Amino acid sequence: MRQFITIATNAFMELIRQPVFLLLMSTSVIFQIVLATPYYFAFGDEPKLVKNSTLAVMLLSGLLGAVLMLASLAREFARARPWPCFPNRWGRAQFLLAKYAGLIAALTVLTYVNLIGTLLASRMALMPMVDRSVRLGRLRRGTGPGLYVGRVQQFLPPAPFVSDAVFCVVIMLTLAFVAINFYTKEGKPQAFATGVDWRLIPAAVLILFALWILAGLALACSTRFDIIPTLAICSTLFLLGLCPITYLAAQPIRIVVGSVLYTVTPNWQLFWLADALDTEEHVHWNYVGKAFAYVVGYVGAVLALAWCCLKNES
Repeated sequence: MRQFITIATNAFMELIRQPVFLLLMSTSVIFQIVLATPYYFAFGDEPKLVKNSTLAVMLLSGLLGAVLMLASLAREFARARPWPCFPNRWGRAQFLLAKYAGLIAALTVLTYVNLIGTLLASRMALMPMVDRSVRLGRLRRGTGPGLYVGRVQQFLPPAPFVSDAVFCVVIMLTLAFVAINFYTKEGKPQAFATGVDWRLIPAAVLILFALWILAGLALACSTRFDIIPTLAICSTLFLLGLCPITYLAAQPIRIVVGSVLYTVTPNWQLFWLADALDTEEHVHWNYVGKAFAYVVGYVGAVLALAWCCLKNES
């Protein structure tokens, strides 16, 4: 168990210590808030546009984080193949699971920060423009101290700047979000998070599940291929999952090919609830649980296939 925790922690820290990760996390949440600042002249549909846009930014930032993860895995496997260090097949399975745990932990941190920006943007979309600017300034005052604390800690060995800044930004953004939602636009106390659309939480969780599937595909492909073939395979599966697969093949073999492709490629449409948020319907957590079961089954099959391919690796 100690070996599993060590490998998972190293994989997690290797990702969040990348300067690109901190840049991606900071710019994505700021861009989400900026999307809620201007008027769209959408005749009352500003909340709808803001929610759809912020969820799209969350998905896009997660995809960019997955690309960063691919580069990290490719560099590690290019330096030294780790499989000879695990002659036991169960040791290799533990290594794969630990690597995957560290990767999804980094993606979870990125999605959590984006969720804070999405929830705050959902409330700002209902405010006048001047009040949105006030909320943006308060969020900036919550993000800045996190970066400053990380900058100070870099002079306290051994404390790398990027990872400390990531943790500090997560903590300070959470505190800033809590402080903002305890007050009205006039600065008076109110019930916590009045006006926040909490249905965005299950929508964000489903996006996180999609990123977990992409992380499993990337890890499985990285065990056998370099970064370019891995990126090509993951991109192809991502695009195929967005298409009506059953209509891609010709008529004589459409049923067979469509069934195979439908089974192999993940159905990304299951993880996008932006259309459901446009209505007043409640997003049931039972659906989220079923999606989680789908993620467990798909990722388990992908990692099991990668493990079987490694049993003869020397």
